[in-house]
Amino acid sequence: MWRAAMLLCLCLPGLGLAADFRTFVGHGGPVVGVVVSEDGQSLLTASFDYSIGYWRLSDASEPLWLEGHRAAVNTVNFLSDSSAVSGSDDFSLIIWDLKDGSVTRRLEGHKGKVTAVRPSPGGDMIASASWDGTIHLWDLTSGNQIAVLQSPDGGFNDVLWLDSGHSVATASVGGTLIEWDVQSQRPMRVLARHGFGINRLEADESEGWLAYGAVDGGTRVLNLADGAELADLTLDRRPILAIAKSADGSLLAVGDGEGYVMVVSTEDWSILRDFHAAVNGPIWALDFTASGDGIFAAGISDAVSLWPMESGDLDPLTAETERSFHVDPSTVSNGERQFLRKCSVCHTLGAAGERRAGPALAGLFGRRSGSLDGYSYSDALRELDIVWSEDTIDKLFELGPDHFTPGSKMPMQRITSAEDRADLVEFLRLKTAAGE
Repeated sequence: MWRAAMLLCLCLPGLGLAADFRTFVGHGGPVVGVVVSEDGQSLLTASFDYSIGYWRLSDASEPLWLEGHRAAVNTVNFLSDSSAVSGSDDFSLIIWDLKDGSVTRRLEGHKGKVTAVRPSPGGDMIASASWDGTIHLWDLTSGNQIAVLQSPDGGFNDVLWLDSGHSVATASVGGTLIEWDVQSQRPMRVLARHGFGINRLEADESEGWLAYGAVDGGTRVLNLADGAELADLTLDRRPILAIAKSADGSLLAVGDGEGYVMVVSTEDWSILRDFHAAVNGPIWALDFTASGDGIFAAGISDAVSLWPMESGDLDPLTAETERSFHVDPSTVSNGERQFLRKCSVCHTLGAAGERRAGPALAGLFGRRSGSLDGYSYSDALRELDIVWSEDTIDKLFELGPDHFTPGSKMPMQRITSAEDRADLVEFLRLKTAAGE
C-alpha cells in the first residue's frame, strides 16, 4: 500500500463551507475528475494516479483514498451520500462504499477507456461512455448490463440523462451529439453535427437548454425542444475539456486546454468571469460548490483548487503546483529532460512511498519486471520474463510499451532518437542506483 499522502489545505480565515480559496493536495498525478455531493459537504476527485479521493469539505482531515482501479481514473460521480461510481482506463466501473472505501461491485464489459459515468435521475441505473464506441446502461441494484448503444462515428466522450431517464444524450469523438431512446436503444434525433469531437455535455431541462464543448474550442448552447442554437460561447481557446453548471442552474463554467475558466450567466449567456486558473496546462474538471459561491478546478497539477466567485482574480501560480516536466531544458541534462517528459508523472526515482501511477524506480537495474513488492502490476507484466537493464530499457522506449510489454499499464510512447534513449538510460542507471 502506498503511504498516506499529507493533506495541505490553504485557506482564508476559517474552515467553514464559505468559498474561501483552498487547495486539496494528496494525489500523485494530475486530477481529471471532480464532483461535489448534492448536500455540498463532500468532494470526490479522480486522478491519473489510479486513485479517488473522498474529501469532507467542513474540515481539513485526510481524505479517504479509494484504491481498486488498475489504471488512471477518468471520471467519478456520487450515487448517494454513502456510495459512488468511477470509470477508468482499465475499462471498468467500480461501485464504492464511501463509509469505508471498499469496492462494492466491479462492472466490466467495456473494451476501451471509460470516459464518463452518470447515475440516472431515479438513481436505479448508471450510464457509462467509452472510447470503445459504446454507451452501457447498467442496473444499479444487480450490476447487470441492460443496454448497449453503438456509436455511428467513433468513441464516446460523454453521456447525459434526459427526460427523467427515458433518454440519454451522447457526445462522440466524431463530433455528433445524439439523443437516444433508452427503451428502444435507438437514436431519436441528432442535436448537432459539430465536425470536431465533442468532449463534454451539460444541461438544464427545466430551463430547456443543453450546452456542449468541443475539441476545436466550440462552445454552444442548444434549445432542447428543437435543437436551435441559443448561444455561441466560443472563445479563441481550445480544446474545451470541462463544463459544469451550478446547482440552481444560474451559472455555467467552461474549462479549456489553455488553463482558463469562463463563468457564464445562464439568464442571458453573458460572461461574468474569465480567469487563468492554470498557467502550465489544461483545466480537465470543474464543479461548483452547492451554493454556487465557489468553483473547484482541476488540471495538470496534482491538486484541486477552490476559487471564490466573488473575489478579485487570484494569482494562478498560488493555485498550481508546477509539474517537473515544465523545467527549462537548458538547466538539466538531456537524460533528465527525457525522464521528466516521459516518466516523472508516473514514477519516482526513490523508494516506494509517494502516490504514483507507476512503481518506484529505486533499484531498477537488475530487477525482474513485475516484482516490486507493494505495487499492483498487471497480470501481463508479471508473466513477462524481463530483467531491467540498459538493453531492455532501451528496447522498451525504442519499440514502445505496447510492443515490448504488451498488456502492461504503461501508456504508449516511444523515444525515436537512439541518443535520447542512451541519455535516459544513463540518467536512470545513476539515479536509481543512488535511490534519489
